[in-house]
Amino acid sequence: MELDIFIVDAFTEQQFKGNAAAVVPLADWLAPELMQKIAAENNLSETAFIKALAPNRYEIRWFSPITEIGFCGHATLASSYVIFNHFGSHDEIEFLTLNVGLLLVNRLGDGRIEMSFPNQCPEPVADIPQALFEGLSYKPVQVLKNRQAYFAIMSSEEEVRTIDYRSEPLKSLAPFDVVVTSQASGYDFISRYFWPANGGDEDPVTGSIHSGLAPYWAERLSRSNLVAYQASRRGGVLYCRIAGDRVLVSGFGVLYMQGKAYV
Repeated sequence: MELDIFIVDAFTEQQFKGNAAAVVPLADWLAPELMQKIAAENNLSETAFIKALAPNRYEIRWFSPITEIGFCGHATLASSYVIFNHFGSHDEIEFLTLNVGLLLVNRLGDGRIEMSFPNQCPEPVADIPQALFEGLSYKPVQVLKNRQAYFAIMSSEEEVRTIDYRSEPLKSLAPFDVVVTSQASGYDFISRYFWPANGGDEDPVTGSIHSGLAPYWAERLSRSNLVAYQASRRGGVLYCRIAGDRVLVSGFGVLYMQGKAYV
């Protein structure tokens, strides 16, 4: 079987920055076991599989190298980049998902791809797992949680940038991942994302978690438009806007590779 495959660097205007995602368009779904093997072979944070239902309407599923993921922003941006730039679409894209409902995507005038996500603002955690403290080298000043991750609010940008983590304690928090965040100079807030239970040690740029980070910081900073930086080794910039029960997250994408996979 011959499959088209694209690799796009998401949330960046430079190759080798942001977060790389593979995109595999399908006429029909493959067996989940085969999609998982393809994602493991790609060995990127995520591989997105998209199936066209009608013009500008797709089903989408995301796989990390080790498991299917319920919600992935950067691979949605990468998929949208492919549809806009290689499938000739100029209109709003609708993605049907298994876990987070309908995702709407538009291309802005400056070339950014804007995704509409459900607002997943985190709630404070009363009983904080000891494994969270054991897995982070700095103690957070507050801990919250949404359906995706624990949110460790740090006291400074320096702590976020220099924090060390231990995979084994964080892995025990499954199915939840961990994001650390603070206010930042030059941006409204920064973050780093650790997900040893679901994909790897540190994710380069995580679009989905900004459906929780953006409303959290919007409330504290009293503004609805924010610019965020994910301070991984590759780094990425995300533009966020709160619109009622939706969080609009946008960024740029850059094509790295287009080719064929033979399975």
